[in-house]
This record gives sequence, C-alpha cells and structure tokens, in this order.
Amino acid sequence: MLLLRIVGILTAITIGSGILAWLITRDRRYLVLSGRVAVGALIFSLAVLVLMAAERLIIL
Repeated sequence: MLLLRIVGILTAITIGSGILAWLITRDRRYLVLSGRVAVGALIFSLAVLVLMAAERLIIL
C-alpha cells in the first residue's frame, strides 16, 4: 500500500506540473505527457491491486 501511495503522490505532482506547464506555454506536448503518466499510473495501480487480490485468494 505504501508503494501505491508513493506512486499516487508522484503521479499527482507530475500531472499537475504538466498542466501548469501547458497553461504557461500552451504547448500540447505537456498535456500528452500528463495523459500518458495518468494512464501508466492507472495500469500500474490496477496491476498491483490484481496481485494483492491474487495473494488473498492463494492464502485462502
């Protein structure tokens, strides 16, 4: 769970920085970067949650 919190905090910082950079420069690549980071973090989080659920099922 600690790993998910760290990833969540770093993701929020990265997405926020990308949106702020887009607001300042109006360069679309910062929004694309923020979107890719969000998708990557979502996939990572889902993978960790699936592994945690599998661990619970194995223990039972």
